[in-house]
Amino acid sequence: MESTVQAASDFDWSFLLGTPLRITIIIVGAIVVNLIVRLFIRRFTAAVAKGTVGSEKAEAAGLAKFSATAMEAHRTGIDQQTIKERRAQRARTVGRMLSSVTTILISVIAALMVLDALDFNIAPILASAGIAGVAIAFGAQELVRDYLSGFFIVIEDQYGIGDTVDLGEAVGEVEDVGLRRTQVRDLTGTLWHVRNGEILRVGNLSQGWARAVLEIPIDYSTSMDDYREMTKDVTASLRKDPEISRAMLEDPEIAGVQSLSGSHRVIRTMIKTKPNLQWMVERAFRAELINEMAKRGAQVGMIQETVLRTLPDSADDSAEAGRAETAAAGSAQPKRSAAVTSEADSAPSRLPSDQEIRSTVHEDSPSEGTSDDTGQQ
Repeated sequence: MESTVQAASDFDWSFLLGTPLRITIIIVGAIVVNLIVRLFIRRFTAAVAKGTVGSEKAEAAGLAKFSATAMEAHRTGIDQQTIKERRAQRARTVGRMLSSVTTILISVIAALMVLDALDFNIAPILASAGIAGVAIAFGAQELVRDYLSGFFIVIEDQYGIGDTVDLGEAVGEVEDVGLRRTQVRDLTGTLWHVRNGEILRVGNLSQGWARAVLEIPIDYSTSMDDYREMTKDVTASLRKDPEISRAMLEDPEIAGVQSLSGSHRVIRTMIKTKPNLQWMVERAFRAELINEMAKRGAQVGMIQETVLRTLPDSADDSAEAGRAETAAAGSAQPKRSAAVTSEADSAPSRLPSDQEIRSTVHEDSPSEGTSDDTGQQ
């Protein structure tokens, strides 16, 4: 018993103040640093979601019309709630990515510091990690490009869920946006999975505002002044529909005559609309315009077409018939030869060829010789 107490008193408690204490400090420090960085990331994403840091203060002070959300809504024609939702979605995506990258970096650095505190030689580990990093970066460069492209797509708000986009092969409505790939549903219902690294250009058909462009063929009997009056009446009719009226940001603009033909002229008419609603406005405008033109007795320009049909060439038919009769005349049957001769006689416009004449002479000469021999006998 005394030996045990003596051994405990001789234990070097200063050891706990060395390596274990350093490892504990490293781990606790890594956790604290990770929490602090995550706090800054959350504040950053919150600022991105709001548009500006002082947006809520401006709205609380009665200056909502000067907030970033209100100004963007006025500029683009999108309602403020949609703008806030898109910003919040973009902020969450960026926040998740930054938090994951920060946690991985801090954890790796803390692990290396712990190994160094335990007197492990981390030089080979660093060298191997460098070689492995180069190999992984070379093999996964497409994956890295996808993530980087997705990060900038989200940060720059190139498109979001619900937008109609043109990504080249894939054209349709965006259903999901990630850091590696984008999902697009086209008009036929096909879901396209597009890697962000393969997106070279983006045509967003529903960001900010849209424009309905109509090419209207008008007969020459209808003047431009009549067309302007019809457009005003059509606009007044469309404004009576609340849904169409909300979709139209401006009244139709007549750009002028786009092209001319022998039967009609094409007049370009443009209407500024809310995003994703330009096709609905186009269909409604065409339907009302047809009704208005019917009331006024105006006509839509018709494309005049003339179809010319020609008969087969007689010379080509004669040559084809001659080749068929020549092939039939080469046979050794007299009946078939006579049939061919009768068919040839039915076409008085064609003279017999030299080959037909020779074949007829050769067929007739043996029969004459036979008759002579019979007479002699």
